[in-house]
Amino acid sequence: MAPNEKMINKRGIAVSPGVIAGPALVLGVEDFRIPQRFVSVDAVSSEVARFEAALDAVCRDITENEEVARRQLGDQYGAIFAAHYQLIRDPKLIEEIETLIRDKCFSPEFASSRVLRKYAKEFQNLGSRYLAERATDLFDLEKRLLKQLLGERREELSHLTEPVVVLAHNLTPSETANLDRQFVHGFATEVGGRTSHTAILAGALEIPAVVGIGTFLSSVSGGELVIIDGNHGEVIIDPDEATLDRYRDAKARLHSVAERLLSLRPLTNETKDNVRVQIFGNIEFPDEVVHCTERGADGIGLYRTEFLYLEKNAEPTEEDHYSAYRQVVSAFADRPVVIRTLDLGADKVPASEEFSDLASENTVLGLRSIRLSLENLALFKTQLRAILRAGVHGDIRIMFPLISSLLELRQAKMILADVMEDLEEEGVAFRKDIPIGMMVEVPSAAMMASEFAREVDFFSIGTNDLIQYTLAADRSDPAVAQIYNAGDPSILRMIKMVVDAGLESEIPVTVCGQMSSDPKFLPLLIGIGLRQLSVTPHAIPALKEVVRSITLEEAERIAEQALSLDLARDVEHHLREELKKICPDLIL
Repeated sequence: MAPNEKMINKRGIAVSPGVIAGPALVLGVEDFRIPQRFVSVDAVSSEVARFEAALDAVCRDITENEEVARRQLGDQYGAIFAAHYQLIRDPKLIEEIETLIRDKCFSPEFASSRVLRKYAKEFQNLGSRYLAERATDLFDLEKRLLKQLLGERREELSHLTEPVVVLAHNLTPSETANLDRQFVHGFATEVGGRTSHTAILAGALEIPAVVGIGTFLSSVSGGELVIIDGNHGEVIIDPDEATLDRYRDAKARLHSVAERLLSLRPLTNETKDNVRVQIFGNIEFPDEVVHCTERGADGIGLYRTEFLYLEKNAEPTEEDHYSAYRQVVSAFADRPVVIRTLDLGADKVPASEEFSDLASENTVLGLRSIRLSLENLALFKTQLRAILRAGVHGDIRIMFPLISSLLELRQAKMILADVMEDLEEEGVAFRKDIPIGMMVEVPSAAMMASEFAREVDFFSIGTNDLIQYTLAADRSDPAVAQIYNAGDPSILRMIKMVVDAGLESEIPVTVCGQMSSDPKFLPLLIGIGLRQLSVTPHAIPALKEVVRSITLEEAERIAEQALSLDLARDVEHHLREELKKICPDLIL
């Protein structure tokens, strides 16, 4: 059969795993038509009252969404709508709208749109990817108000009677949270990023999702068959029969394999010749610890604590930190819980005023992560106090991110020692012998691994940033996806360099980036000496299957061959072929 010439393959950012094929429901860029800009002077009072009634209706709707999100997804997701409620009830914002109605005789629709879009534009112009995505929240509020004022609604999503995949320029957080999983089996959007609220909610809903694709809606018609691959960030429009069959087979195999892999949960992660490999989980919110325990994680290898800041406008207190850490450690009282100190900056910038300066310098090479903590000692010490206090309740370990020099590491350890001294003087219980580790995610740290190994208790290799910094390829930019490659020989050699340094100094080394969640890389990592991984929770069962299906000798042979190759594509092909021999069911 001849290939389908109409088939279009688009690549974006994978934010929620899974594969789905279905008819497209295409949502355009919804711009409300405002019928009038002005109202008569005599009608101003009644128009202000109409605005206030619409505002009350929007607030009731947001409150209902918050309750649904908290009940079905957890408190951290409900907090998204709580932030919306605080924003729309901001006295300054309301006053601006009502002033335009009273003083300039603007219609409530025009006044609301003008004020909200003014603030959205300011967010977009701040130079911060995170704050630019927060402008989506303002557009969401604009739509809500206009729907109430004009009586217009998006009815497509609320009147579904058969399964679809949703394609849109963007989906607001409220729209995403209200997707009916009975009928909406996946979605893809032209805009968006990994840290957007929409992306967070997609993962919680556990439906395949791809964002940041770029312009593509003009290439697809409603009802046209579309494949959404949330594992690889691909969207295939009007696939040919061969492609469709391949994805159908992959989906069926994955479902069958997933069911079988769940039975491995109580089994130990050991190779066929009894080499123990620990598989930990990565989490962002305390509630996610349940996903790790359900899948048999050996502990938490990476707790990304910056989301304590990103989920609300106010800076979290020491007790907020402590409560979150206690929740996690209570689920793994006898197993390791590695807490990474704040990795704020780059595309993770809180909306609170305390971080407004950071937003204007929002680059991956700027003031972020440990650098930010060392510049904001009060913030840093608050978190360290909470970690040390929580450490008395379990096997908590502390890890510093984005360390690039010995001076940074020593400064961070010095601040930690100061905090310990303060707690001692205050008579507050804390763990005095807490293990201290560091992320290896910049080339300078990898090159100096032997020196760093003499000053820490463990390494954790953050491959996401290590690849990005080594290959000069933005990991969120689909345009350089071919360059951003975990199989690049330079990356493999850097990882081996760090693992060798850890072995020489007898400290454990973990890989916690997305590379470690990919089953085809596991034999390679074991073969070069790695015995610990920290991965996304959904990947744990598949990785356990790989571990239990190989011997150390096989892993070392695979690694030796991979390290001899000089092109990333050859490495990827080699590892994929080896995984096909070891665990064919895991190959898509």
